Amino acid sequence: MHTHVTRRQLWGMLTLTLLWGMNWPMMKLALEGLTPLFFRAGTMALGACWLFVYVGRRGERLRPRGREWLSIVGLGLPNVLGWHTLSIFGVQALASGRAAILGFTMPIFTVLIGALFFGERITPRVRLAVLSAALAIGLLLWHELQRLSGRPTGVAWMLSAAFCWGLGIVLFRRAQMTLSATVTTVWMLLLSSLVLWVLALALEPLPQPTGFSTRLWLGLAYAAFINYGVAQLIWFGLARDLPPATSAMSVMAIPLVGTLSATFIVGEMPHWQDWLAMVFVMLAIASVLLPPQKT
Repeated sequence: MHTHVTRRQLWGMLTLTLLWGMNWPMMKLALEGLTPLFFRAGTMALGACWLFVYVGRRGERLRPRGREWLSIVGLGLPNVLGWHTLSIFGVQALASGRAAILGFTMPIFTVLIGALFFGERITPRVRLAVLSAALAIGLLLWHELQRLSGRPTGVAWMLSAAFCWGLGIVLFRRAQMTLSATVTTVWMLLLSSLVLWVLALALEPLPQPTGFSTRLWLGLAYAAFINYGVAQLIWFGLARDLPPATSAMSVMAIPLVGTLSATFIVGEMPHWQDWLAMVFVMLAIASVLLPPQKT
């Protein structure tokens, strides 16, 4: 792993943070007139097809063999299907900036799962991270319960999604992969989108595209081509060589971008609980992801 960050990597990380941060309010736009499962099924399928073409042109082996299918399914259940399905119900129920803050408790779940099930050490920094995340969750849950129209179930959706993402990352790190991580991710998206189509057709009314507003089409286009397309391509290009500190700083900034951009995109005004919770989540992420200082 390189320790030096090139200018290109820095610009890539900045772009990725902005794109993934803005994705939260853009999802909210789409959900104004489209049910959650159809939104995820359609945008994920389109994005996965685009990525499949891109990866195929790079000359990598695309066809999984034998047990590779089991790995793709096993990793895809928490990493893609769990995270994307649960989080979209969270975004529907909560302010999008608030959903982003809760979603990025994921690194704390990663270290806790590693400690509980894989014997990884609980360090003082991990304890600080857990305390900070708990304070952030408590603040947002308290505010949701205080409001007459509050949606504490939305907090549960987002925490369940963050747990799935954290579990998925732990499993991905320990997987003995023979396919590249890029190809594995594309297959996880393709298979998960098929499951989401089945669920959407079974559980939700058919959408009526003729009645879609411009805002809704904008949200759909952003999800399919920016979130699942451009942003994924940037991430694929950065993931292998990025120093841990840089990737940690980027993850920390995504809920901040999500909350700030939500004010301009969907008119959400953050409360003091949101700002304080964001500080605690950023502290928690820094505690578990930033490398310790060398003495």
